Amino acid sequence: MDRKFKMVKFLFECIRCCPHLVVFLLHRNRAVIKEDIARWKEVLDIKYPVTVSLIYLLSFHKAFRNVFYYRIGSIHYFLNVFCPQISTLVIKTKDIGGGLFIWIGFSTAIGAKSIGKNCMINQMVTIGNNNGFPTIKDNVRIQPGAIVVGNITIGNNVIIGANATVIKDVPDNCTAFAESARVIKWNESPNNT
Repeated sequence: MDRKFKMVKFLFECIRCCPHLVVFLLHRNRAVIKEDIARWKEVLDIKYPVTVSLIYLLSFHKAFRNVFYYRIGSIHYFLNVFCPQISTLVIKTKDIGGGLFIWIGFSTAIGAKSIGKNCMINQMVTIGNNNGFPTIKDNVRIQPGAIVVGNITIGNNVIIGANATVIKDVPDNCTAFAESARVIKWNESPNNT
């Protein structure tokens, strides 16, 4: 029974995502979308072929929808009716390399000058603000809650740790992390008064 339910659900998703599949097959950014699909397949350990993976990702991973809609441009307004994207995930970067993976993506704003290939971004991340927009190179992982702002460069193979605030350049092959919590003042005990 469970297998039949899964088949019926998958058929429904195929119908719902049929317009997305047509856009994918005809779009000029098809090659970079394939790179995104390949990256998501790798991270999530998905074994389906490209077209089936596209339908699966659109159906069950809303953050992927945002990436897909970013790649296809303004036609996404029509497709958003069938598969709504995450409203709190905003991508405002002109040049993003293939293989962009956004884990969950809740409350995330991405505004960089450019982002290289195979970037992984988690939830509650802020990239760029009124103080400037960073340049992010290849194979960068940005963990939950990180803030990356200013006219800075994040090098290749960099990890930005959870809740880190990065306002200076980070060279290749480095990890930037938030300072550990430390006690700066002892509160007086109410019994001592």
